[in-house]
Amino acid sequence: MSDTVITENKTNTVTLDKKTLRKSWWNWTCWGQICYNFERMMGLGFCHSMIPIFKKLYPNDKQKQADGMTRHLTYYNTENTWGCLIPGIVAAMEEEKANGAPVDDETISNIKTALMGPLAGVGDAITQGIVKVILLAIGIELAMQGNALGPILYVLLFSAYALLVGYVCYMTGYKMGKNAVVKILSGGLIKEITEGCGAMGMMVLGGLVATKIRIATPLTLTLGEKVTEIQALLNQITPALLPLSLFFIVYALLRKGVTPMKAMGIIFVSGIVLSLTGILV
Repeated sequence: MSDTVITENKTNTVTLDKKTLRKSWWNWTCWGQICYNFERMMGLGFCHSMIPIFKKLYPNDKQKQADGMTRHLTYYNTENTWGCLIPGIVAAMEEEKANGAPVDDETISNIKTALMGPLAGVGDAITQGIVKVILLAIGIELAMQGNALGPILYVLLFSAYALLVGYVCYMTGYKMGKNAVVKILSGGLIKEITEGCGAMGMMVLGGLVATKIRIATPLTLTLGEKVTEIQALLNQITPALLPLSLFFIVYALLRKGVTPMKAMGIIFVSGIVLSLTGILV
């Protein structure tokens, strides 16, 4: 029997084939954030990812397909890439439910609720805090050298990361099934991963601040016949002190509610003024 068709064994159980699971993963990866809204956040995207699952589990029962979709039209919000683990787990649970296992709607909903927060923390820490920062640094460095591959390489590498990690997470979630909740949340694993990624992200960010923010001052201080370069003096106090100061200024602006666009505008104008007056180079 083709793998595109639900297989039925001697006990009349149904099994989701690879093609169906890939469709569900693809729907979540590409359109998990469609119709994003404050009422249900990613709820519609999650429901959309489950449509191939219900069509295969209940091919001749429109009412059960509708019930399943309604079950997932609820509030849902997590990180898109590492969050692929959850639709994989839910697909396994829906399969068990279709085969007559005692899996009620509340259990499925509770699993989603229990996992979406912790996985959002892990996903944001890794994807937003490490992967995007490193890839953007590579792309921006190439762009600053006049290489058009900078933005193209960023898009390609990030897309490859999102697709690969998302696919592995989805299939792992399906294999682990509902038991994944106990394994993931037990032993403080999520907390350790999040804290580890946070520390690594801070180290990466610190390296970028010191190497990618390039500002210095040409000012000198003359005392009698002795001329002291201010930049050399600052370097003796703390290397990359000016880039670090600029970083904290921008951080303070963002903490006060200044939008990133306004912050960039302030940096742009200030840079022109300070450069023309000979204070910074």
